[in-house]
Amino acid sequence: MHGKLRQLHAQLSENVLGAEEPAKMLILALVSNGHVLLQGAPGIGKTTLASLVARSISGRFKRIQFTPDLLPSDIMGYSMYNQAAGEFQFVQGPVFCNILLADEINRTNPRIQSALLECMNEHQVTVDGITRPLPPPFMVIATQNNLYATGTFPLPEPQLDRFLLSVDMELPTKEIQHQILSFHAARGDEQEPQVILSVEEIQAMQNEVKGVAVSDAINHYIIALSEATHATHRLRSGLSPRGSIALMRVAQALAYVEEQPAVYPDHVKTVFMNVCVHRLIPRERGPSAEQSVRESLEDILEETSIPV
Repeated sequence: MHGKLRQLHAQLSENVLGAEEPAKMLILALVSNGHVLLQGAPGIGKTTLASLVARSISGRFKRIQFTPDLLPSDIMGYSMYNQAAGEFQFVQGPVFCNILLADEINRTNPRIQSALLECMNEHQVTVDGITRPLPPPFMVIATQNNLYATGTFPLPEPQLDRFLLSVDMELPTKEIQHQILSFHAARGDEQEPQVILSVEEIQAMQNEVKGVAVSDAINHYIIALSEATHATHRLRSGLSPRGSIALMRVAQALAYVEEQPAVYPDHVKTVFMNVCVHRLIPRERGPSAEQSVRESLEDILEETSIPV
């Protein structure tokens, strides 16, 4: 792993115990210039992990707590009439930053959730007919409580497709819970994390990730996996071209992080679940829907031939 990325991963893992794999996935999204959906039950460290990533970077960090009474202007900004100047002036919303933490994004209604679509896809905001670019790099880290928890709204499918990957955070084991209690008992107050990466370094890494070689054989493998998601009767729809591109980008990021010269099949297989699980809809809805998607994707990985 790249020296500074290794340092970042260590800082995240040391402060959120048991989150080594989610921390790695966040780093992959960071160097891929993509957005992340962190999912899991309340109280397992989703917000803490997302905040640590943001505070480990020198760029601007903003946090939005999503609630049912949130308005689009609370996110994007609004125009206010300045009597002294005799004109309307734009007041920037929290979305004008480098890292945006959208906390408990499914606590607000779909209309407000959709206000982020242009920001996430185009890296820009349009208010009162005027389009304003967001500062690069721009990354949304959204946390989401379990879908069937009280007071939650499912995210619209177009918005889910804008997340480069999703990461599930699970309840830590008894051993990890013991380490967490001991950790907090010894440290007391939370310490400010070290700033490890600058905005310029992140942009340079994002450009380097795009330069990681992808062979025709790997492209055919990604296409075969995508076609398999369309062929299975257990899914209502398959992976979109945007999803296939996302799979390639994250595989490139993994190869880059592991300091490999090109993407190999194992890179694609490693990130396949995280890139695809939130994009695909099972034919039968219900509490076991996500598990059904996961089982379908596992079968697809097992049955799809790896290029020689």
